Amino acid sequence: MSRVYNVIDADGHILEPLDLWEKYMDPKFRDRAPRLVKDNKTGKEKLLVEEQMLGSEQGMGGIGGVGARQGEVKAAELQYEDGRPGGFDPHKRIPDMDLDGIDAAFLYPSMGLFAGAVQDPALAGALCRAYNRWLADYCKPYPDRLFGIAMLPMQSIPHAIEEMRFAKKELGFKGCFLRPNPYNNKMINHPDYEPFWDAAEDLDIAIGFHEGGSSGMPTVGIDRFEGRAAKHIVSHTMEMMLAALAVIWGGVCEKHPKVRIGFLESGGGWIAPWLDRMDRHFDDQGFNDSGLTIRPSDLFRRNCWISFEPVEGSLGVLADYIGPNKIMWATDYPHRDGFFPGAPDMVRERLKGTSAATQRGVLAGGAMGFYGLN
Repeated sequence: MSRVYNVIDADGHILEPLDLWEKYMDPKFRDRAPRLVKDNKTGKEKLLVEEQMLGSEQGMGGIGGVGARQGEVKAAELQYEDGRPGGFDPHKRIPDMDLDGIDAAFLYPSMGLFAGAVQDPALAGALCRAYNRWLADYCKPYPDRLFGIAMLPMQSIPHAIEEMRFAKKELGFKGCFLRPNPYNNKMINHPDYEPFWDAAEDLDIAIGFHEGGSSGMPTVGIDRFEGRAAKHIVSHTMEMMLAALAVIWGGVCEKHPKVRIGFLESGGGWIAPWLDRMDRHFDDQGFNDSGLTIRPSDLFRRNCWISFEPVEGSLGVLADYIGPNKIMWATDYPHRDGFFPGAPDMVRERLKGTSAATQRGVLAGGAMGFYGLN
Protein backbone atom coordinates (compact mmCIF):
# COMPACT_ATOMS: atom_id res chain seq x y z
CA MET A 1 0.00 0.00 0.00
CA SER A 2 1.47 3.37 -1.04
CA ARG A 3 1.86 6.14 1.50
CA VAL A 4 -0.71 8.92 1.67
CA TYR A 5 0.83 12.39 1.76
CA ASN A 6 -1.17 15.01 3.61
CA VAL A 7 1.64 17.25 4.90
CA ILE A 8 4.87 17.80 2.92
CA ASP A 9 7.87 19.93 3.82
CA ALA A 10 8.94 21.23 0.41
CA ASP A 11 12.30 22.62 1.55
CA GLY A 12 14.07 21.05 4.49
CA HIS A 13 17.84 20.86 4.89
CA ILE A 14 20.50 18.41 5.91
CA LEU A 15 23.77 19.09 7.72
CA GLU A 16 26.69 17.65 5.79
CA PRO A 17 28.92 15.49 8.01
CA LEU A 18 32.49 16.69 8.28
CA ASP A 19 33.84 13.44 6.81
CA LEU A 20 31.58 13.53 3.74
CA TRP A 21 34.37 14.48 1.33
CA GLU A 22 36.80 11.90 2.70
CA LYS A 23 34.27 9.11 2.30
CA TYR A 24 32.50 10.06 -0.92
CA MET A 25 34.74 12.30 -3.02
CA ASP A 26 37.05 11.30 -5.86
CA PRO A 27 40.47 10.99 -4.14
CA LYS A 28 42.22 13.30 -6.58
CA PHE A 29 40.04 16.23 -5.43
CA ARG A 30 39.92 15.55 -1.69
CA ASP A 31 42.70 17.94 -0.75
CA ARG A 32 40.71 20.74 -2.42
CA ALA A 33 37.41 20.00 -0.70
CA PRO A 34 35.70 22.73 1.35
CA ARG A 35 36.51 22.67 5.03
CA LEU A 36 35.43 24.42 8.18
CA VAL A 37 38.04 26.74 9.63
CA LYS A 38 38.09 29.32 12.42
CA ASP A 39 38.02 32.92 11.27
CA ASN A 40 40.83 34.66 13.14
CA LYS A 41 38.92 37.96 13.11
CA THR A 42 35.67 36.71 14.62
CA GLY A 43 36.56 33.36 16.14
CA LYS A 44 33.60 31.86 14.26
CA GLU A 45 33.57 28.73 12.09
CA LYS A 46 33.47 29.57 8.40
CA LEU A 47 33.67 27.58 5.20
CA LEU A 48 36.92 27.78 3.26
CA VAL A 49 36.23 27.27 -0.44
CA GLU A 50 39.16 27.73 -2.82
CA GLU A 51 40.77 30.35 -0.56
CA GLN A 52 37.43 32.14 -0.06
CA MET A 53 36.18 32.43 3.51
CA LEU A 54 32.40 32.13 3.28
CA GLY A 55 29.62 32.51 5.82
CA SER A 56 27.88 35.30 7.69
CA GLU A 57 29.27 37.13 10.70
CA GLN A 58 27.57 34.50 12.85
CA GLY A 59 29.57 31.82 11.09
CA MET A 60 28.61 28.29 10.11
CA GLY A 61 28.58 27.04 13.68
CA GLY A 62 24.97 27.82 14.41
CA ILE A 63 23.50 26.87 11.04
CA GLY A 64 21.89 23.78 12.56
CA GLY A 65 20.52 25.70 15.53
CA VAL A 66 16.83 25.41 14.80
CA GLY A 67 14.94 27.00 17.65
CA ALA A 68 17.05 30.17 17.58
CA ARG A 69 14.24 32.04 15.82
CA GLN A 70 12.03 31.83 18.91
CA GLY A 71 14.92 32.19 21.36
CA GLU A 72 15.01 28.56 22.50
CA VAL A 73 18.54 27.92 21.17
CA LYS A 74 21.54 30.24 21.26
CA ALA A 75 22.81 29.45 17.80
CA ALA A 76 25.72 31.88 18.05
CA GLU A 77 27.25 29.70 20.76
CA LEU A 78 27.02 26.43 18.80
CA GLN A 79 29.72 24.62 16.89
CA TYR A 80 28.70 23.16 13.53
CA GLU A 81 28.79 19.61 14.88
CA ASP A 82 26.34 20.63 17.64
CA GLY A 83 23.57 21.26 15.12
CA ARG A 84 20.22 19.49 15.37
CA PRO A 85 21.00 15.74 15.21
CA GLY A 86 18.30 15.09 12.62
CA GLY A 87 20.27 17.23 10.18
CA PHE A 88 23.09 14.66 10.25
CA ASP A 89 21.16 11.46 10.96
CA PRO A 90 17.97 10.35 9.17
CA HIS A 91 16.96 8.08 12.04
CA LYS A 92 16.86 11.12 14.32
CA ARG A 93 15.09 13.26 11.75
CA ILE A 94 12.05 11.00 11.40
CA PRO A 95 10.91 11.48 15.05
CA ASP A 96 11.15 15.26 14.54
CA MET A 97 8.99 14.97 11.42
CA ASP A 98 6.51 12.78 13.29
CA LEU A 99 6.28 15.40 16.05
CA ASP A 100 4.88 17.82 13.46
CA GLY A 101 2.89 15.23 11.49
CA ILE A 102 5.06 15.71 8.39
CA ASP A 103 4.70 12.82 5.96
CA ALA A 104 7.62 13.68 3.66
CA ALA A 105 10.48 16.16 3.38
CA PHE A 106 12.48 17.27 0.36
CA LEU A 107 16.06 17.92 1.34
CA TYR A 108 18.43 20.70 0.28
CA PRO A 109 22.04 21.25 1.44
CA SER A 110 23.57 23.54 4.06
CA MET A 111 27.28 23.87 3.29
CA GLY A 112 26.40 22.89 -0.28
CA LEU A 113 24.54 26.17 -0.75
CA PHE A 114 28.01 27.66 -1.16
CA ALA A 115 29.08 25.36 -4.01
CA GLY A 116 28.40 28.04 -6.60
CA ALA A 117 31.49 29.89 -5.36
CA VAL A 118 33.76 27.14 -6.72
CA GLN A 119 35.46 28.34 -9.90
CA ASP A 120 36.90 25.11 -11.30
CA PRO A 121 34.17 23.13 -13.12
CA ALA A 122 35.92 19.80 -12.51
CA LEU A 123 36.15 20.45 -8.78
CA ALA A 124 32.54 21.62 -8.71
CA GLY A 125 31.50 18.41 -10.46
CA ALA A 126 33.41 16.28 -7.96
CA LEU A 127 31.84 18.11 -5.02
CA CYS A 128 28.35 17.66 -6.41
CA ARG A 129 28.87 13.98 -7.17
CA ALA A 130 30.16 13.29 -3.65
CA TYR A 131 27.35 15.25 -2.02
CA ASN A 132 24.63 13.60 -4.10
CA ARG A 133 25.94 10.11 -3.34
CA TRP A 134 26.01 10.89 0.37
CA LEU A 135 22.50 12.39 0.25
CA ALA A 136 21.15 9.27 -1.46
CA ASP A 137 22.54 7.19 1.41
CA TYR A 138 21.00 9.58 3.96
CA CYS A 139 17.56 9.13 2.39
CA LYS A 140 17.86 5.39 1.73
CA PRO A 141 16.41 4.10 5.05
CA TYR A 142 13.15 6.04 4.49
CA PRO A 143 12.57 6.08 0.73
CA ASP A 144 8.92 7.14 0.98
CA ARG A 145 9.59 9.98 3.44
CA LEU A 146 12.98 11.51 2.71
CA PHE A 147 13.71 12.79 -0.80
CA GLY A 148 17.06 14.18 -1.85
CA ILE A 149 17.43 17.21 -4.12
CA ALA A 150 20.58 17.03 -6.21
CA MET A 151 23.27 19.68 -6.26
CA LEU A 152 24.41 20.62 -9.77
CA PRO A 153 27.75 22.06 -10.96
CA MET A 154 26.34 24.88 -13.08
CA GLN A 155 29.87 26.22 -13.60
CA SER A 156 29.82 23.90 -16.63
CA ILE A 157 26.65 23.12 -18.54
CA PRO A 158 27.88 19.68 -19.70
CA HIS A 159 28.88 18.83 -16.11
CA ALA A 160 25.48 19.99 -14.85
CA ILE A 161 23.59 17.90 -17.40
CA GLU A 162 25.71 14.86 -16.61
CA GLU A 163 25.07 15.23 -12.88
CA MET A 164 21.34 15.83 -13.41
CA ARG A 165 21.13 12.64 -15.45
CA PHE A 166 23.08 10.71 -12.80
CA ALA A 167 20.81 12.05 -10.05
CA LYS A 168 17.66 10.99 -11.85
CA LYS A 169 18.76 7.74 -13.48
CA GLU A 170 21.15 6.33 -10.87
CA LEU A 171 19.99 7.87 -7.59
CA GLY A 172 16.27 8.23 -8.30
CA PHE A 173 16.12 11.89 -7.25
CA LYS A 174 13.02 13.85 -8.15
CA GLY A 175 14.60 17.30 -8.21
CA CYS A 176 17.75 19.37 -8.50
CA PHE A 177 18.55 22.80 -7.17
CA LEU A 178 20.21 25.91 -8.57
CA ARG A 179 21.10 29.17 -6.94
CA PRO A 180 19.10 32.08 -8.39
CA ASN A 181 22.35 34.09 -8.52
CA PRO A 182 24.09 34.25 -11.89
CA TYR A 183 26.52 31.45 -12.71
CA ASN A 184 29.23 32.35 -15.22
CA ASN A 185 27.93 35.97 -15.18
CA LYS A 186 24.89 34.89 -17.20
CA MET A 187 21.23 34.85 -16.29
CA ILE A 188 19.61 31.44 -16.44
CA ASN A 189 17.65 32.27 -19.62
CA HIS A 190 20.86 32.90 -21.58
CA PRO A 191 20.93 30.87 -24.81
CA ASP A 192 23.94 28.94 -23.52
CA TYR A 193 21.64 27.24 -20.99
CA GLU A 194 19.20 25.89 -23.58
CA PRO A 195 20.78 22.38 -23.50
CA PHE A 196 20.33 22.36 -19.72
CA TRP A 197 16.61 23.16 -19.96
CA ASP A 198 16.20 20.63 -22.77
CA ALA A 199 17.71 17.96 -20.51
CA ALA A 200 15.58 18.95 -17.49
CA GLU A 201 12.45 18.65 -19.61
CA ASP A 202 13.57 15.36 -21.14
CA LEU A 203 14.42 13.86 -17.72
CA ASP A 204 11.14 15.10 -16.20
CA ILE A 205 12.97 16.40 -13.12
CA ALA A 206 12.02 19.42 -11.00
CA ILE A 207 14.37 22.41 -10.84
CA GLY A 208 14.22 24.36 -7.58
CA PHE A 209 15.87 27.75 -7.17
CA HIS A 210 17.25 28.18 -3.65
CA GLU A 211 19.21 31.16 -2.35
CA GLY A 212 21.89 31.13 0.35
CA GLY A 213 23.50 34.15 1.99
CA SER A 214 27.17 35.22 2.05
CA SER A 215 27.88 32.72 -0.69
CA GLY A 216 30.68 34.13 -2.78
CA MET A 217 28.31 34.52 -5.73
CA PRO A 218 27.04 37.80 -7.23
CA THR A 219 24.18 38.97 -5.00
CA VAL A 220 21.89 41.86 -5.80
CA GLY A 221 21.52 44.75 -3.40
CA ILE A 222 23.68 43.63 -0.49
CA ASP A 223 26.20 46.39 -1.20
CA ARG A 224 23.58 48.93 -0.12
CA PHE A 225 22.97 47.63 3.41
CA GLU A 226 24.80 46.73 6.59
CA GLY A 227 23.78 43.92 8.92
CA ARG A 228 22.88 40.31 8.38
CA ALA A 229 19.11 40.78 8.54
CA ALA A 230 18.90 43.51 5.91
CA LYS A 231 21.16 41.59 3.55
CA HIS A 232 19.10 38.42 4.09
CA ILE A 233 15.86 40.29 3.38
CA VAL A 234 17.30 41.69 0.17
CA SER A 235 19.24 38.74 -1.22
CA HIS A 236 16.75 35.93 -0.80
CA THR A 237 13.72 37.70 -2.21
CA MET A 238 15.29 39.89 -4.87
CA GLU A 239 17.56 37.24 -6.34
CA MET A 240 14.51 35.00 -6.61
CA MET A 241 12.45 37.73 -8.25
CA LEU A 242 15.17 38.13 -10.87
CA ALA A 243 15.33 34.37 -11.46
CA ALA A 244 11.53 34.30 -11.88
CA LEU A 245 11.75 37.15 -14.37
CA ALA A 246 14.46 35.30 -16.27
CA VAL A 247 12.62 32.00 -16.62
CA ILE A 248 9.17 33.50 -17.26
CA TRP A 249 9.73 36.80 -19.11
CA GLY A 250 13.01 35.49 -20.51
CA GLY A 251 11.30 32.64 -22.34
CA VAL A 252 12.45 29.46 -20.57
CA CYS A 253 8.93 28.41 -19.61
CA GLU A 254 7.40 29.14 -23.02
CA LYS A 255 10.17 27.24 -24.84
CA HIS A 256 9.98 24.29 -22.45
CA PRO A 257 6.30 23.60 -21.72
CA LYS A 258 6.97 20.52 -19.58
CA VAL A 259 9.68 21.97 -17.34
CA ARG A 260 8.84 22.36 -13.63
CA ILE A 261 10.42 25.28 -11.78
CA GLY A 262 10.14 26.15 -8.09
CA PHE A 263 11.06 29.31 -6.16
CA LEU A 264 12.09 28.42 -2.61
CA GLU A 265 13.06 30.10 0.68
CA SER A 266 12.37 33.61 -0.55
CA GLY A 267 8.89 34.18 0.79
CA GLY A 268 5.91 33.94 -1.50
CA GLY A 269 3.94 37.15 -1.15
CA TRP A 270 5.94 38.92 -3.86
CA ILE A 271 4.83 36.59 -6.63
CA ALA A 272 1.36 38.10 -7.17
CA PRO A 273 2.46 41.70 -7.85
CA TRP A 274 5.49 40.42 -9.78
CA LEU A 275 3.26 38.42 -12.13
CA ASP A 276 0.87 41.37 -12.39
CA ARG A 277 3.76 43.60 -13.40
CA MET A 278 4.94 41.14 -16.04
CA ASP A 279 1.37 40.84 -17.36
CA ARG A 280 1.04 44.63 -17.46
CA HIS A 281 4.14 44.89 -19.67
CA PHE A 282 3.04 41.92 -21.79
CA ASP A 283 -0.33 43.58 -22.50
CA ASP A 284 1.23 46.98 -23.29
CA GLN A 285 2.40 46.72 -26.88
CA GLY A 286 4.56 49.78 -26.37
CA PHE A 287 6.55 47.85 -23.76
CA ASN A 288 6.31 44.21 -24.77
CA ASP A 289 9.65 43.21 -26.20
CA SER A 290 9.57 39.72 -24.67
CA GLY A 291 8.74 37.70 -27.75
CA LEU A 292 6.29 35.69 -25.61
CA THR A 293 2.98 34.45 -27.02
CA ILE A 294 1.63 33.35 -23.61
CA ARG A 295 0.91 35.75 -20.72
CA PRO A 296 3.45 35.50 -17.89
CA SER A 297 0.85 34.61 -15.26
CA ASP A 298 -0.37 31.74 -17.44
CA LEU A 299 3.20 30.52 -17.86
CA PHE A 300 3.63 30.57 -14.07
CA ARG A 301 0.44 28.56 -13.55
CA ARG A 302 1.59 26.02 -16.13
CA ASN A 303 5.27 25.66 -15.23
CA CYS A 304 6.02 27.15 -11.82
CA TRP A 305 5.50 26.74 -8.07
CA ILE A 306 6.37 28.95 -5.11
CA SER A 307 7.04 28.25 -1.45
CA PHE A 308 5.64 30.46 1.31
CA GLU A 309 7.08 30.68 4.81
CA PRO A 310 4.73 29.60 7.63
CA VAL A 311 4.63 33.12 9.11
CA GLU A 312 3.47 34.93 5.97
CA GLY A 313 0.20 36.77 6.48
CA SER A 314 -0.54 36.87 2.76
CA LEU A 315 -0.69 33.09 2.40
CA GLY A 316 -4.43 32.74 2.98
CA VAL A 317 -5.20 35.75 0.77
CA LEU A 318 -3.10 34.57 -2.16
CA ALA A 319 -3.70 30.81 -2.03
CA ASP A 320 -6.66 30.83 -4.37
CA TYR A 321 -5.41 33.80 -6.41
CA ILE A 322 -2.23 31.96 -7.37
CA GLY A 323 -3.79 28.50 -7.14
CA PRO A 324 -3.33 26.31 -4.04
CA ASN A 325 -1.69 23.55 -6.05
CA LYS A 326 1.02 26.00 -7.14
CA ILE A 327 1.95 26.83 -3.53
CA MET A 328 4.25 24.97 -1.18
CA TRP A 329 5.50 25.64 2.34
CA ALA A 330 8.68 24.70 4.18
CA THR A 331 10.20 24.27 7.63
CA ASP A 332 13.80 25.22 6.74
CA TYR A 333 14.68 22.62 9.41
CA PRO A 334 17.30 22.46 10.96
CA HIS A 335 18.54 25.97 10.15
CA ARG A 336 18.60 28.60 12.86
CA ASP A 337 15.84 30.60 11.18
CA GLY A 338 13.78 27.47 10.56
CA PHE A 339 10.28 26.75 11.83
CA PHE A 340 10.32 23.81 14.22
CA PRO A 341 8.32 22.62 15.94
CA GLY A 342 4.87 23.70 14.83
CA ALA A 343 5.29 24.77 11.19
CA PRO A 344 2.28 22.85 9.78
CA ASP A 345 0.01 24.35 12.43
CA MET A 346 1.31 27.81 11.56
CA VAL A 347 0.34 27.18 7.93
CA ARG A 348 -3.10 25.92 8.95
CA GLU A 349 -3.64 29.04 11.04
CA ARG A 350 -2.94 31.25 8.04
CA LEU A 351 -5.31 29.19 5.89
CA LYS A 352 -8.29 29.52 8.25
CA GLY A 353 -11.43 30.36 6.31
CA THR A 354 -10.20 28.79 3.09
CA SER A 355 -11.74 25.65 1.63
CA ALA A 356 -10.64 22.14 2.51
CA ALA A 357 -9.42 21.73 -1.06
CA THR A 358 -7.28 24.85 -0.76
CA GLN A 359 -5.76 23.62 2.49
CA ARG A 360 -4.99 20.22 0.99
CA GLY A 361 -3.36 21.89 -1.99
CA VAL A 362 -1.08 24.10 0.07
CA LEU A 363 -0.16 21.48 2.69
CA ALA A 364 0.72 18.73 0.20
CA GLY A 365 -0.73 19.08 -3.30
CA GLY A 366 1.64 21.80 -4.47
CA ALA A 367 4.74 19.87 -3.45
CA MET A 368 3.39 16.65 -4.98
CA GLY A 369 2.85 18.40 -8.28
CA PHE A 370 6.19 20.15 -8.34
CA TYR A 371 8.29 17.15 -7.38
CA GLY A 372 6.22 14.61 -9.31
CA LEU A 373 5.40 12.62 -6.17
CA ASN A 374 2.78 10.09 -7.12
